[in-house]
Amino acid sequence: MTASESPDAKAELRLYLQSARDALLWKLEGLSEYDVRRPLTPTGTNLLGLVKHVAGVEFGYLGDTFARPSGEPLPWVDEKAEANADMWATADESREQIVGLYHRAWAHADGTIEALPLDTVGTVPWWASHRAEVTLHHAVVRVIADAQRHAGHADIVRELIDGSVGMREDNVAVPPGDAAYWESHRNRLEQAAREADRARPVVPGR
Repeated sequence: MTASESPDAKAELRLYLQSARDALLWKLEGLSEYDVRRPLTPTGTNLLGLVKHVAGVEFGYLGDTFARPSGEPLPWVDEKAEANADMWATADESREQIVGLYHRAWAHADGTIEALPLDTVGTVPWWASHRAEVTLHHAVVRVIADAQRHAGHADIVRELIDGSVGMREDNVAVPPGDAAYWESHRNRLEQAAREADRARPVVPGR
């Protein structure tokens, strides 16, 4: 058994994957149906849509890619689905349905990681054939990167909704400070940005 195939290697991968999963779902806690769905960026980024998206990612890369289809109906990832259908929840799709789907995606993905060596080769169905083969190790790292990226999106979206920040409830990972402190801090950053812009203006053509 190589180092990359050891139980410790799998446990390390699972640790970072699960931390992203937990962070994403924590960002939904205490919010109304409106707030978990409301678009907070010009491209419509929203909390429940992020969860819906990452569930599909796990089913795909850590299921279908390794000939372990989940059997879950995911019409929003079908090639005939409208663009971005996996990035938002319709009024008919409940929070409970999507969170439940994500939990089932975890279980299915974890089953793949547990069952197969990390050097197992799978085929990503939606990639071009000349580059579609990937190892399980590669697929897990890719899913971790995607989940952590979207956990960061969720952190920003949640802060825009009600000011809540942090990686998880017991580790917010930001310095302590009240509203007055953060307003002063933000104003200081704004001032520094304006001073830098005046000192180093953009030169056309460069």
